[in-house]
Amino acid sequence: MKSDFSPLQGKELSFNNMLDFDAAFHISSLLPENTVCIIKHLNPCGIAYADDPLEAFQLARRTDPISAFGGVIGIKGIVNGELATVITENFVEGVIAQKFAPDALEIFSKKPNIRLIEIEDFKEALDELDLRPIHHGLLIQDRDYTTITEKDLKVVTKKQPTPDDIRGLMFAWSCVRFIKSNAIVYTEENATLGIGAGQMSRVDSVQLGANKALNVGLSVVGSYVASDAFFPFRDGIDALAKAGAKAIIQPGGSVRDAEVIQAADEHGLIMVFTGMRHFRH
Repeated sequence: MKSDFSPLQGKELSFNNMLDFDAAFHISSLLPENTVCIIKHLNPCGIAYADDPLEAFQLARRTDPISAFGGVIGIKGIVNGELATVITENFVEGVIAQKFAPDALEIFSKKPNIRLIEIEDFKEALDELDLRPIHHGLLIQDRDYTTITEKDLKVVTKKQPTPDDIRGLMFAWSCVRFIKSNAIVYTEENATLGIGAGQMSRVDSVQLGANKALNVGLSVVGSYVASDAFFPFRDGIDALAKAGAKAIIQPGGSVRDAEVIQAADEHGLIMVFTGMRHFRH
């Protein structure tokens, strides 16, 4: 970590703690102000942004409150006493944020094992490389920070997105890059609803994400869905339509794109292609 990575309290960071803190930091740094993400085993179990970090935390936590237990929280904003009080109602490993207000530090001090990391400049994440050891070697690549704009999107279905739909789809696309492949995320315009992570088939991730939402009483009807890579078959689209999704954002590029687009049209879904994939491993 860089020189302004400032631990404020808590137990010594373990190897796995450091990985989760790093993931929480990078997710929060690349999303809007007042973004909150909750990390468990390197995967987000909730991401949201709102007018203030407290509202964002509540939205992020509702995605998967069971998995949030014992997680690491990343906050692109200031943690005040009110937010600290809500966070400490449940067990967490730690929090990494741009700033902790004095009243927040006082509340956290009553839970001395919670690790607190303050790092003022969240934008410093943007110049880092991704390194991965392999047998007798080291893989180095740029981190997946490439962003897209509305102009980069290609609408491939008969049904066209509204400006609100575009905002929802762009948020979903921003989230799915951080989820282990095969990755599917269901969202509202500013908060995740269900996350399907790390399945060996994409349709299983589709079903997992919907089931995770339903298990905590969240509806994915009318949701925005991002897929980190293309749909190889129409079965994923059929499953999304059955779940009630409204719009899909995905890279495109499958040899069966025409079949997948036809399925979306049959179900009256919106679908846009980005022309790039994430494919986090």
